[in-house]
Amino acid sequence: MHRLGICLLSIIFLSGLVSYSSNTVNIPITTLQIAKETIGQNYTPPGAKIVRVGIGTNNFSSYVWDKVGIYSTGEFEVYNNKTYVATFDANDLVNISTSGRIFILTDGGDNVIAKISGPVIFKSDYGFIGVKGLKRAGADALYRGQIELVPASKEGQFHIVNKLDVEQYLKGVVPNEMPVRFGLEALKAQSVAARNYVLSPRVKANNNYDVVDSVASQVYYGANTEKELSNQAVYETTGIVATYNWNLILALYSSTAGGYTESYENAFSDPKTRVFPSNEKKPYLKAKPDYDNFKKLNKEEDAFEFYKTKPKSFDIKSPYYRWQREWTADELQTEIQNHIAAQSDAGFVHPKVTKGEVIRRITAINVLERGESGKIMKLQIETETETYTVEKELVIRRLFTVKGKALPSANLVFEPEYDEDNKLSKITAYGGGYGHGVGLSQFGAGYMAKDLHKNYEQILKHYYSGIALSTVPVILNAVLNSSTQSFYAGGGKAKLVVDNRFKADFLGAKINGVEETFKLNKKERFSKIDLSDYLIKGMNTIVFTYPSYLDKTKSVRFYVEVAGEDELSD
Repeated sequence: MHRLGICLLSIIFLSGLVSYSSNTVNIPITTLQIAKETIGQNYTPPGAKIVRVGIGTNNFSSYVWDKVGIYSTGEFEVYNNKTYVATFDANDLVNISTSGRIFILTDGGDNVIAKISGPVIFKSDYGFIGVKGLKRAGADALYRGQIELVPASKEGQFHIVNKLDVEQYLKGVVPNEMPVRFGLEALKAQSVAARNYVLSPRVKANNNYDVVDSVASQVYYGANTEKELSNQAVYETTGIVATYNWNLILALYSSTAGGYTESYENAFSDPKTRVFPSNEKKPYLKAKPDYDNFKKLNKEEDAFEFYKTKPKSFDIKSPYYRWQREWTADELQTEIQNHIAAQSDAGFVHPKVTKGEVIRRITAINVLERGESGKIMKLQIETETETYTVEKELVIRRLFTVKGKALPSANLVFEPEYDEDNKLSKITAYGGGYGHGVGLSQFGAGYMAKDLHKNYEQILKHYYSGIALSTVPVILNAVLNSSTQSFYAGGGKAKLVVDNRFKADFLGAKINGVEETFKLNKKERFSKIDLSDYLIKGMNTIVFTYPSYLDKTKSVRFYVEVAGEDELSD
């Protein structure tokens, strides 16, 4: 049953203050036992950032809706923006449709509950909010935080937005981006990478939300796909991001690097100019072998030796560590013909091939340039009348398809065969890895965690060169004079890293409830202050303040770097 509250906005029309019999949904919660509390499962750290996630349809083909049913596993409330509308019991179903710009809320008997302008907000302090008929990973879609229905640009349509804090959001991301069997430390590494992704400055996916719930951002399937171990991983990395030179890194990751990661600029075009290789280099995303004795693979003979064999590496347990694809000459001709115009439109095939244009018989494939991991950066397709140059790993993968399916990676070598007339008759590709191969390798992280017994810091610092694991850097001054940072320090050790460019005198702090004032060295721009005596092994909260009596023209920049369990590094 629901209990109505009169809204104050004039556009709301209630069907009378009477009780309606709402239909209910009885959905078994099998994937996640809601009653079972896991470590930190319901903990929202002070100062946690809020994220808005666009929720797509079952196949993620659309992020606009024209009707939906919303319920909760516990008692829940409905608001028209900030104005209370009604309270409903667990599993009551509220159906929502639209008429122009107005949301129409009805119960199971098609009785009108309210007509409101929105956004329509669903909140529950006692359960998770569900979307009727929506499935994620085979389970009914349930969400932490609140659900908002926000009008879309087209009249009669709306977006479903899940608004929640970042730490709760990550619980629905991590087990869907990395298999839980990879172990706690690998899951911690994935948690940090995923936190970096969602907190990094970006162009919003839509004016109404920051990211989406599919691979277009990172996979977020909500509360009903959470796992106890991945929740623990999120909790035990709370507030921690990977930074380089005071900025959050672009924490790229892929399934399998193939034993050797690649430098950013060798896999991606410049985000501003679209030039390939990218003019923008990221020093923390450097090509790196799993073992130091691996050769650089930018020479053809070294790439052949590496990808036609299976040397021991961190990715050895991936089903895509090594793979093989082959085409007859006719099959290769068909696959490339089917895709070359579309890939040419992306701007990385020269000369350009237009839709409907037929390329002549392919006579040879020549690799022109490789990255340090052996990833193909540039190749030639020779035909009877023209030679085409193709650049960029994703374009190559999408061009050399097998039955329309892209290659797992561009870390590959080609082995051609010719007939008695010296014409190309067959070509075989020997490759390794799955995905772009830049940054963290998920299978590699799993191997490092379970087989090499590495912790998440060691994993991250292998895949991201020269990084610090810290809280998000903050600048305080007389205007923004306070910042709360909550973080998990498993070893109970951390240091305050300060950039005192403007020569501030002090920085105030309340560390786990204890007041402290740190005197800053004005003679040195950068300084480090050991916080270990103030911290506990586990969750810590520090409220930093910029003293009001200081010069209002000054500011101070800082972050807290979390150290390993055994030592406080310099």
